[in-house]
Amino acid sequence: MLTTSSHSRHHHAFERSPNHSMMKNIADRNKHDLLQSAMNHAASKYMQRIYPLGIQRSSSNLTLSSLSLSQNSNDSSLSSSNSSWEPKVPLLYGGTFSPWGDVLVSLERRREEDDDKVSDHDVEGGEEDFDCSEPGSLHRCSWITKNSDEAYVQFHDECWGVPVYNDNRLFELLALSGMLIDHNWTEILKRRDMYREAFADFDPSTVAKMDENDVAEISGNKELKLAECRVRCIIENAKCIQKVAKEFGSFSGYIWGHVNHRPTVGRYKHHKYIPFRTPKSEGVSKDLVRRGFRLVGPVIVYSFMQASGIVIDHLVDCFRFPECLHLADRSWAASKAATLY
Repeated sequence: MLTTSSHSRHHHAFERSPNHSMMKNIADRNKHDLLQSAMNHAASKYMQRIYPLGIQRSSSNLTLSSLSLSQNSNDSSLSSSNSSWEPKVPLLYGGTFSPWGDVLVSLERRREEDDDKVSDHDVEGGEEDFDCSEPGSLHRCSWITKNSDEAYVQFHDECWGVPVYNDNRLFELLALSGMLIDHNWTEILKRRDMYREAFADFDPSTVAKMDENDVAEISGNKELKLAECRVRCIIENAKCIQKVAKEFGSFSGYIWGHVNHRPTVGRYKHHKYIPFRTPKSEGVSKDLVRRGFRLVGPVIVYSFMQASGIVIDHLVDCFRFPECLHLADRSWAASKAATLY
């Protein structure tokens, strides 16, 4: 029979034994794996709720780039260049989630460390799928490919990144960016004329007066593919724009005031460095929500800022980059001159 002191010495010796330490480490790893599996399952269910695009509209190889500027449903080369976004989205819990979810963080930013190890030859080889240039053709941003829809290419060439100051057009781009929660840019742009007709050319004063009959008519139009709740969001945003215009003189004056009335220029050489949200878009989103706007999460807001030229994110080797810079400089000079008189 062991005495108390001998039992204690035996117990401590057992705890210090290598076998016991190894078994304890294995048990800890098993617990960690079970916890991680539970978190992944919870995150997957949450993403299915907040991100219907990834669940309903595409295969598992949809990338995070499709949430923003490089969304093109007819483009198979995008998915061949980037692996599935789902395993790489960090699992962030706690806090208030936007309609897009605070889990939507730039995938490519997290891969910068790995990219530093890639040789120039590897990078050039990886761009072959994105190169849609032909001899004598314009060099566009890399997400515009041979398979890109005509409406999408035209939007890139004529609208995306061009500074917009008209309240109606800003309202339109905010509404279209909000539709990204259900559709992609190609689908939205193909129906752009129909949206303009349905929402009175996005005149905030007219849209703000729309009633239940208008909501039913618009949401009932199968060609528009807008749920009733989305229509109500657009109408509510029109009312908010009217309030903002009374306070700041115009919605344009308010929204451009967030960047001191001068576009932010990205100067990115590769599409993977373009973010999906920034501290600025988070700040604008927070203020819009405070003022009653809907469907204005940080990712949606950043897409809106890109589309309206508040942010210029054309790649530096795109033919539109210098053109948009020139337009931005002219707009800035005009706004400066206006303040002097």
